[in-house]
Amino acid sequence: MMHTVLSLETSCDETAVAVVQFKDGNFHVLSSLIASQADEHSQWGGVVPEIASRRHLENIPFLLEAAVEKSGLDYSAINAVAATATPGLTGALIVGSVTARTLACLYGLPFLGIHHLEGHLASAFLSANPPSPPFLLLLASGGHTELIKVSQDLEYKRVGFSHDDAAGEAFDKVARLLGLPYPGGPAIEEISKSGDPKRFVFPKGKVSNPLGGFYPYDFSFSGLKTSVLRKVENLRLMEDEIPLADIAASFEHVVAEVLVERSLKYALDYDISSLVLVGGVAANSCLRAMMIKEARSKSVTVHFAPKSFCTDNAAMIGTAALLRLRSGTSPSSIGLGVSARYNLDKADFLYDAVPPF
Repeated sequence: MMHTVLSLETSCDETAVAVVQFKDGNFHVLSSLIASQADEHSQWGGVVPEIASRRHLENIPFLLEAAVEKSGLDYSAINAVAATATPGLTGALIVGSVTARTLACLYGLPFLGIHHLEGHLASAFLSANPPSPPFLLLLASGGHTELIKVSQDLEYKRVGFSHDDAAGEAFDKVARLLGLPYPGGPAIEEISKSGDPKRFVFPKGKVSNPLGGFYPYDFSFSGLKTSVLRKVENLRLMEDEIPLADIAASFEHVVAEVLVERSLKYALDYDISSLVLVGGVAANSCLRAMMIKEARSKSVTVHFAPKSFCTDNAAMIGTAALLRLRSGTSPSSIGLGVSARYNLDKADFLYDAVPPF
């Protein structure tokens, strides 16, 4: 059966629209357009929610028209409309959700509200070598760092998470204190190419367990960020020039080590042979190379979302909607709103007749 979904993603500062189709056993991205606001938000060192919402309002009509035109289809060929419903910036989510629900009503189409993290998970199915569940998912992005066990039936169980900063958030904050532009991930990766990742030793943050010891699969990056800050402050007192490339490379290396070590520890402890990486941080070359090397030595197969679909995009939202339609999930209520926070393991409730929000 062929399904075609028009999808929207406006959870943060990327306005994105895509048309995605499932045909002949594969997902096909017929169009995927993104209007980035990174340059505008860079002057503030991070996303300003009010500005993000306004830009979504301005961008989305033009992106919709262009995405449908580029797909070579018209609305008569669309089977459903999807949009990110949670989590994210409330004002930004509202723009995409209201637009999608309006289109659904205008054209008499089912509407699917998609969990943003489920969208990131679905991005792995857009690769040339997509994973087959069950697998362990490492989702590392600007807002989330989580380990999620995915069952054969695509049921989700969070088994590890960051107790403070997400990995991508740590990249942004360290980039800011090093005087590098926003977003921090690409900036640190670029300058790290000329740096020595072993010059500085930064801590691998652990999360204490009140019953003793540490949570073995959880993450903490705030202490790492503070350690980099202290190192920069001390170097400023001692040297004329700060070795930015070495600091950036050392920071990038330890973040990759933490993500790799804890992901593989869970996979080995629970006899999981397949590991999937998604999210903006999953595009980092250092992380990819280290994960491939370490996983191979432990006989764990690694799958990555394509780099072009690691950061926020609407194609992943459309793919998640197609996975839902193929599994027989009922559409969302047209009355489904948005929520800034909502756990992934509750994503099934987004399709209840009485919506959760």
